[in-house]
Amino acid sequence: MLGILLRVLLGWAVGTSMVKQLKAQLVQLQGRLVQTPQLREMAVLLNQQRLPAMLVTFDPQQSALLLQRLDKVKQERQDSTQLWVLAVDTPPRSLGMIERKYKTLQMPVSEEALHGVTQLAISSENKDGTTAVASPALPYLDQGWLVQNSI
Repeated sequence: MLGILLRVLLGWAVGTSMVKQLKAQLVQLQGRLVQTPQLREMAVLLNQQRLPAMLVTFDPQQSALLLQRLDKVKQERQDSTQLWVLAVDTPPRSLGMIERKYKTLQMPVSEEALHGVTQLAISSENKDGTTAVASPALPYLDQGWLVQNSI
């Protein structure tokens, strides 16, 4: 009788321990999932030769676009490049200047700034750039469709 009671108590202790371990692992995995960047929008901008020139991804947790140059284009010192959002039935809107000295750049952008946007484009502007309401210099250097990712 004592042996059966010990086995039952030992089984209960092991089961309780396993449940606690599983709960701790679940909490840890949920924390890692929250910390993992969730990419909702992305675009591959093609240059005028229709080759990949820049990868653009949006991380809503950071409220930022990550721009990664894919080609080896060198920008002239007197020029600057500017990122534009293009949407149907609205004029192009600037998201800001792209620093030429970096191959990868993080640009703060709100999720609302991408609402309704269908394409992203890069223009070559004078050294000081242009205002957000001015029109970009055409043709665009790089351009691509903004794709919604359903993660």
